[in-house]
Amino acid sequence: MKLIHLQIQKILVTALLLLTFSAINAQPLMDSTWSSNVKSVYLAPLGNELATPIIRIDNYGNVSSPLLLRFDILDPQPQHLRYRFRHCNADWTADDLDVSEFFTTNNDAPIGGYQSSFTTLIEYTNYYQQLPEQYGQFLASGNYILEVYHADHQDSIILSRRFYVTEDAVDMNAMAGKPSGPYGNIYQDQEVCVEISPKKGSSLPLQADYYHVVVQQNGRNDLKRVLPFNGYNSFGMDYSMHKENVFPAGNHFRYFDLSNLRATMYHVQRIEQIGTDILAFLQPDEDRSRKPYSQYNSLNGGMKTNIRDRNNPHIEADYVWVIFSLPMQQPMLDGNVYIAGDLTQWNLNDSCRMDWNPKYRAYTKRMLLKQGYYSYQLLFLPAGEKEAVTSRLEGDHFAMPNSYSIFVYFRMPGSRYDRLVSLSQIQAASN
Repeated sequence: MKLIHLQIQKILVTALLLLTFSAINAQPLMDSTWSSNVKSVYLAPLGNELATPIIRIDNYGNVSSPLLLRFDILDPQPQHLRYRFRHCNADWTADDLDVSEFFTTNNDAPIGGYQSSFTTLIEYTNYYQQLPEQYGQFLASGNYILEVYHADHQDSIILSRRFYVTEDAVDMNAMAGKPSGPYGNIYQDQEVCVEISPKKGSSLPLQADYYHVVVQQNGRNDLKRVLPFNGYNSFGMDYSMHKENVFPAGNHFRYFDLSNLRATMYHVQRIEQIGTDILAFLQPDEDRSRKPYSQYNSLNGGMKTNIRDRNNPHIEADYVWVIFSLPMQQPMLDGNVYIAGDLTQWNLNDSCRMDWNPKYRAYTKRMLLKQGYYSYQLLFLPAGEKEAVTSRLEGDHFAMPNSYSIFVYFRMPGSRYDRLVSLSQIQAASN
């Protein structure tokens, strides 16, 4: 009888582990850091740290331009770190492709470059790695996640970053501007219209059931839409004239400059040093929802490391405690306020949620950021919702030059993964 009970326990434990593993795999993989010491992460095309991490491959797996990963760890002692790739479905859940099916060389390699910080108050080590390395080739297009972990413990992931490997197998017509269909407000919204067609000579069929078109505004994880199929036309397949095509336009991004700590730069009110800590108090933000629109160039949520009085920003830039504030007479009880942009990995979680401070009658947040340029928005997430709104604190203006990324995935019945057969980026027209 005891043996039977032990066997039943083993079966239950195995079933529980399988369910747990399935639940983890079913969760979309995000840009994340699992250590408060990991800072200033970016993954971008070599030579352009503000661009989306996209790798374009031809029929032989040759890469158009490699990516560069760069990040800091707030520890002067170098650590032995490694990285690996994972292939994902269109919804960013992990698929079951084996490494040999999507990459040619060893999918477990060391982070090759690092430098210690120089003359900074907070010591750190800057790591960098070109991806893929020489002779490495991607065999499958699609969504990828990069994981960096400690060499002596493969499960100790310290950061993950998403990137895209795309084919050029589909022609696309796409535009973004004032809504022209039955949905949206011509003064506050933008409509994205998309047409796609397999390229001449391509083996892809003109069959809408096999395609999956996704549109994302700027880098926002919460503002990503699957466009419904509208019908066939002279170009090919049309994805327009649905409510999913209409996006709130938002407002120009807020911006501040930390490149000089000896004098206050744009949107910085004052700078203080307490021991080894530098504090930068930003000018108080304001509710812009009822303000007139005034356009100026910003980074649309991007960030860029920079210093004015030294040579190498990667190892000579200091870390600064940046103090954000949003004065308001009363807290908003029907949701939360978040700081959104590359500086928060576009996530809406506790690390970027502003807290109500009754003493100052303001929402406040403190973040440790490296010297440079930063742009951001204040998003309001209503309780129980997944998509934040710009209307409450930023306002919505049709002329906002938002950037839209358009992803076209393809999957035949019986196929084991989603191919990314086209990726285009467009900017909304201002009229």
